[in-house]
Amino acid sequence: MHDVTHVLIVLFVAYVGAQLGAEVAQRLRMPAVVGEICAGMALGPSGLGWVASGESLDTLAELGAVLLLFSVGLETRASDLRRVGRVATYVGVAGVALPFALGVGWAISARFGTAAAMFVGAAFVATSAGITARVLAELGIVDRLEGRVILGAAVIDDILAMLLLGVVTALLRGGGVNAIGLALVLLQAVAFVAVVLLVGPPAMRRASPYLEAPVNPLSPLTLVLAGCLGLAAAASQIGLAAIIGAFLAGVAAAETSQRHTIELQTRPIMAFLVPFFFVATGTKVVLGHLAGPHAVLTLLLITAIGIIGKLAGCGLGAASLGMRSALVVGVGMVPRGEVGIIVASLGLAAGVFADETYALLIAMSLLTSVVAPPALRALVDRERT
Repeated sequence: MHDVTHVLIVLFVAYVGAQLGAEVAQRLRMPAVVGEICAGMALGPSGLGWVASGESLDTLAELGAVLLLFSVGLETRASDLRRVGRVATYVGVAGVALPFALGVGWAISARFGTAAAMFVGAAFVATSAGITARVLAELGIVDRLEGRVILGAAVIDDILAMLLLGVVTALLRGGGVNAIGLALVLLQAVAFVAVVLLVGPPAMRRASPYLEAPVNPLSPLTLVLAGCLGLAAAASQIGLAAIIGAFLAGVAAAETSQRHTIELQTRPIMAFLVPFFFVATGTKVVLGHLAGPHAVLTLLLITAIGIIGKLAGCGLGAASLGMRSALVVGVGMVPRGEVGIIVASLGLAAGVFADETYALLIAMSLLTSVVAPPALRALVDRERT
C-alpha cells in the first residue's frame, strides 16, 4: 500500500507540475511543451528532487510518446502527400538532408562513433508540425501559399524523419555499420514503412463501416488504438522504434470516415498521458551539464546548426517561390519540438550518448521551438505593414 501511495504522489506532482508549466509557457506565448519539460527539470533530481524516473512514470511516458506520434500521424493523410506539390517535396527532402548532414558532421567532429553520430543527426531533423501549425493558424496564413507549403513539407518531413529514425535505431541495435548491414537495415525500414503506407490507408477506408459494428459506442477509437499498439509492437519487434509503428497507425487511421471523431476522442487521453512524457524527459536533464562556458557555447553552436540547417535547406527547396516566401517557409520549418525530443530520449535510453549530450539536444529542441514562432510572426507582420 505504501508503494502505491508513493507512486500516486509522484504521478500527482508530475502531472500538476506539467499543467502549471504549460500554463505559464502559453501565457508567455511559448509552446506548452517548453513549460512541461521545464517543469520536469525543476521537479527532477537536479532541481527540487520531488520526481525521479521510475517504472510507473517511465511506462506512462512511453505510452504518452506512442500516443503523441499516433496523433501526429492521424493529422497526416496519405492522400495529402500527393497534393502538396513539387515545392513542398523539395522543401521536405532538403529540410531533412541538410540538418541531418550538419548534425552528423558536428557529432563526428565531437568524436562520436559513426552509428551514434547518425543517431545524433536524426535529432536535428524533424520539424514540429504541431507547433508550426498552431503559429500559422494564429497568424491566419494557413491557406496562403507559404502556409500550404510548410504544412505539406512537414508531412513529408515527418515521413522521412520516421524512416531515418528507423534506420539509425536498427543500426544501433545491430551493433555496427557496414555496407551490407546498412543496405539490409535500410531495406527493412523502407519495406516496413512502404507496406504500412500502401496497405494500411486503403484497408482502413474499406474497414470504416466495420469500426462501428461492436455495441461499444467508442469502438472506432478502441479499435484504432489497438491497431496503434499492435503496429508499435511490430515496429519494436523488428528493431525499429515503437513510435514509428504508432505514427504509421495514425496515418492509416486518418483515412477512416471517423477520423475527426477519433481525433476528438483521443484528445482527453493525450491530455492525461502526453504530459508525463515531457515531464519525464525534463527529469533526465542534469541542469549542471548546461552550466559553464563550454556547455553554453556548445548549446549555442548546435542550436545555430539546427536553425541554419532548416533555414537553408527548406529555404533552398522553396527558392522558386521568391526570396521573401522562401524565408517564411524556412523559418516556419525551424521548430524541432516533440519529435526531436523523442529522438534524444531514445538515444539516451539506448546508451548512445552521455547525459551531457542528451541535455544539450533537449535544450536545442526547446530553443528552436521558442525562437522560431516570434521570428515567423515578425516576418508575416512586416509583410502586412
